[in-house]
Amino acid sequence: MTKWDIDPGGVASILSLVGLAADDMSKDVKGYGEAVTDAAAWAGTISGPYCGSAPAGPVGVAVATFASDTEAKIRFLAARTKKSLDGTVQATTAYVNGDLDMAADAQRAAARAPDPAELRAVAQKDDGQGGG
Repeated sequence: MTKWDIDPGGVASILSLVGLAADDMSKDVKGYGEAVTDAAAWAGTISGPYCGSAPAGPVGVAVATFASDTEAKIRFLAARTKKSLDGTVQATTAYVNGDLDMAADAQRAAARAPDPAELRAVAQKDDGQGGG
């Protein structure tokens, strides 16, 4: 890679959109969890208010097992999303700070008095033809 070309404002704009999508996803996951819980409780059962709590039927057990098996994957998705957002912010901040650090270093270097090697180099170029 020869250079970086990052637009911090563009990154912030995209991160804002991704953050909104992540919030929506969080709401969807919460709704999913509630729906799966309800489905597991009511799937394949025959019960009424006079029978007490509904027994777990085979379909309800299968739904609960599916939810349990996918829970880790959903948590991973959420954690991966957060880590990607945080990493993007950190990388962009480092990029911006690096630009500022490099600019400050260049300004400090330009303000320093010439060292002996720089003086010799200028003297060698000055061959009397005004190229100084």
